[in-house]
Amino acid sequence: MADRLVKQASLNHASANSKPADTNKMPGGATRILGIDPGLNITGYGVLEVVGGVPRVVEAGVIRGRERGSLELRLGEIHAGVGEVLAAFSPSGMAIEQLYSHYERPRTAILMGHARGVICLAAVLAEVPVYHYAATQVKRLLTGSGRAPKLQVQQAVQRELRLQAVPDPPDVADAMAVALCHYYLAVAQRAL
Repeated sequence: MADRLVKQASLNHASANSKPADTNKMPGGATRILGIDPGLNITGYGVLEVVGGVPRVVEAGVIRGRERGSLELRLGEIHAGVGEVLAAFSPSGMAIEQLYSHYERPRTAILMGHARGVICLAAVLAEVPVYHYAATQVKRLLTGSGRAPKLQVQQAVQRELRLQAVPDPPDVADAMAVALCHYYLAVAQRAL
């Protein structure tokens, strides 16, 4: 279980433009958002901090479940890994991708539902509110297309967070994308 958290070292960022800040603040005026891209083998996560209206990456990485073994053990590893991230970074909210189910693969959707369930449970136990977003909504907000390919999402996250390289693996980019989506929708809602 020691390799559960893999920090992404390539997520350096440059200077940023100012944007409106989120409403749910931490001491010192900062807001932390945990974005999650759920998966049974690889769950991507990204912790964004918004200070002065500027989102930046605090940490991003993956929580790896066993590729083999019982479903229960894999789910336990995901739950523990997300719990560690929640405890380490104390986010004010968790944004998670909703399930997409293709009618040809109902078993995959059911298994992913288990993973998503233990992730949401970890947030509830940590008393962190959970916000759910469809992958198409996240993609449309960041790229202009709800059907954007993985590389386009990675490039959009790189641009928005002023990263020197595209976040890799794509699970990490997806997690940061859902966190950005939550942030931008919170800003838009406040502006109404």
